[in-house]
Amino acid sequence: MFKKFLRNLTNKPEFMRRAMNFYAPIRGAGIQVERIAPNFDEVEVVMPLTRRNKNIMGTQFGGSLYAMADPFFMLILMKRLGHRYHVWDQEANIRFVSPGKAAVKGVYRVNDQALEEIKALAATGEKVLYTFGVDITQKDGTIVAQVTKVLYIRLKKQYRPQSN
Repeated sequence: MFKKFLRNLTNKPEFMRRAMNFYAPIRGAGIQVERIAPNFDEVEVVMPLTRRNKNIMGTQFGGSLYAMADPFFMLILMKRLGHRYHVWDQEANIRFVSPGKAAVKGVYRVNDQALEEIKALAATGEKVLYTFGVDITQKDGTIVAQVTKVLYIRLKKQYRPQSN
C-alpha cells in the first residue's frame, strides 16, 4: 500500500520537483529544479553562481555544471516510458564552451517523436542506446557547456517478446 502511495506521489511533477531540490547532490551544488512539465517531457534547471559552485577562476565549477545535467534525461525517460523499461545512464560527455560568469540554465526535453522511436527500437527486447544533448546557457544565451548523454533502455525481461 505504501509503495502505491509513493508511486502516486512520484507521478506528480511538483512533488518530484521538490524532491529533486532536496536531493543532496543537487542541493549541495546550488542547483534548482525550476519546473517539471505536467507530462514529464521537459525539466528546467537553473544554477546561480555562488560560493558553493565557483571554481578558482571565479566561474561556474565544471563538476556542478555536469551535475546540472546528470539525472534529468534519465528521470524524464523513466517517467515517460513507465515501469516496463530499464533506463540507465551509459555514457556522458561535457564540452566546456565558455566560462560561466553568471547564473546558468539547462532545459532537458524528450519529445514525443524521440519517445516513440525509443519504444519502437526497444520493442524487440534488445538494448537501445539513445543519445540526448543539451546546451547549458547563461541568461544572455551564451553557451557555457554542451552535454551529451547516452542512455541505455531495454524492456524488462517479463515484457520482452517470447523467443522461439
